[in-house]
Amino acid sequence: MISRRYAALLFFVCIALLLWSSFDILPRRQPAGGKFKYPYVPSSYDWSKAKVYHPPTDMKRLPTGSPKKLPQIQSNKRSDGQEAKMQAVKKAFLKSWEAYKKFAWTKDELMPLSAKGKTSLSGWSAQLVDALDTLWIMGLKDEFSQAVKEVALIDWSKTQDNRVVNLFEVTIRYLGGLLAAYDLSQEPILLAKAVELGDTLYATFDTPNRLPSHWLDYEKAKQGQTTADAKMSAAAGGTLCMEFTRLAVLTKNDKYYDAVERIKIFFRRFQNETTLPGMWPIWMNYRDEEMLESHYSIAGSADSQYEYLVKMHPLLGGLDTEYPEMAIKALDTIRDNLLFRPMTPGDANILLAGEVEIDDNTRNATFTAKMDHLTCFAGGMYALAGKLLDKLDYVDLGSRLTAGCVWEYDAMPSGIMPESATFVACAKLDGPCPFNAEHMPPTDDPRRPGGFLSVQGTSYLLRPEAIESVFYMWRITGDQTWRDAAWRMWENIVRETETELAFAIVRDVTVSLGPKGDSMETFWLGETVKYFYLIFSDSDLMSLDEYVFNTEAHPFRRPV
Repeated sequence: MISRRYAALLFFVCIALLLWSSFDILPRRQPAGGKFKYPYVPSSYDWSKAKVYHPPTDMKRLPTGSPKKLPQIQSNKRSDGQEAKMQAVKKAFLKSWEAYKKFAWTKDELMPLSAKGKTSLSGWSAQLVDALDTLWIMGLKDEFSQAVKEVALIDWSKTQDNRVVNLFEVTIRYLGGLLAAYDLSQEPILLAKAVELGDTLYATFDTPNRLPSHWLDYEKAKQGQTTADAKMSAAAGGTLCMEFTRLAVLTKNDKYYDAVERIKIFFRRFQNETTLPGMWPIWMNYRDEEMLESHYSIAGSADSQYEYLVKMHPLLGGLDTEYPEMAIKALDTIRDNLLFRPMTPGDANILLAGEVEIDDNTRNATFTAKMDHLTCFAGGMYALAGKLLDKLDYVDLGSRLTAGCVWEYDAMPSGIMPESATFVACAKLDGPCPFNAEHMPPTDDPRRPGGFLSVQGTSYLLRPEAIESVFYMWRITGDQTWRDAAWRMWENIVRETETELAFAIVRDVTVSLGPKGDSMETFWLGETVKYFYLIFSDSDLMSLDEYVFNTEAHPFRRPV
């Protein structure tokens, strides 16, 4: 009788464990002797096994063949690191990281004034993932290991804010961060988690025409109800190809490449048919595959689409000739229609990038001489394209664009350029352009420095774009001018943004030591601080001839 009772008890215990496991109440950790050195918990829903309602009928496959030998990017002038400046940057990183660990660990962001954590990107520890490769690059291996232990537990199938998933932001910050950290460390858990996330995001492409939605709704995806967006920005769709291609290469699974190759085909089909041939309007209809309007810019919502046209060339080892062809068409069109020389008191030989609106009826163009901080990536883009595509005029354009952003930093009382400002455009990109005060508003306001028509967005959000281009110019030219500019920018940023705990956004850069905001976006540690560190490091560290950086500054290893 006793043995029967024990047998019955054992039977019910086994049934209970089986039921609990099926409902994901018990975490599924790796078996003993597994390949991971940290406890690993797979996501609670396996998207790799989800039903695909609209499977691709003709799978697009990664280009095959040996990678081509591409032109050297970095300057032949090898430079040693400037140790004191590297340590100053690293100190700022550690201050920010320690504050995040203490007050916001596993949250998406640190709020540096109120000492709290914040959920802003699905609650999957965005800051932690975004800073993984920075930790590795700075040699902070213990901190890196501690972060990887947390990554191993992330459940991509459950958002902490119960909201839909932002395909663009999650791809560049989370997926890009995992892939780069794996490329640097070869830690298997990072690739495993990248595959889980890639399979999750792949559901966004399960639409009738295989073009994505900006937002992944889990319940709709499970029921086959996802459709491509009728209005989505160029950048939201065009800034996925690097991450999904790198995942395809690492896993040897063409499905990820197929997903983004179809976006390229869509873009390529329309490149010469828009109202400004060579470029795409900011907003497009991905569902019906139509261009929506005639507003052209390389600022927010358009920027990284163009950047990725250039960077896919080295990422694919030069085996896809369509990307460089598309890049040259786009960069030539941008040069001829958006770039301008601002009228400045010292007649500086600089360039900025504005925006154009085309009248759909008359085809007349209205140009606005407006420059956003986000647009400062363009200097690095042109310089990189110039080296990769043997177009030296692009390198010169990149130099002048980067110098334009440095000029904006130097011009402001805070030493930091504003989020957005307008200017008076010179008649030509080249030649003299004497300053004419009659074109400026009749005011002596010191908060609007000479050459600025208006300062529309006075904030600084800890953005990386200007220092990103300075990094490219330094690595490409080896000209000390860029390192000097970087240190000047760094000292200004630290002075204006440092708080007791970490670093915070600035509300008004038109005054020095102005009010701050309770925000420290993840790109502060994922991008801005990283680019500063790499400028002052030995030039062999993260060489541009070995790595290509995604738009969130995550380095992917180039094929050899």
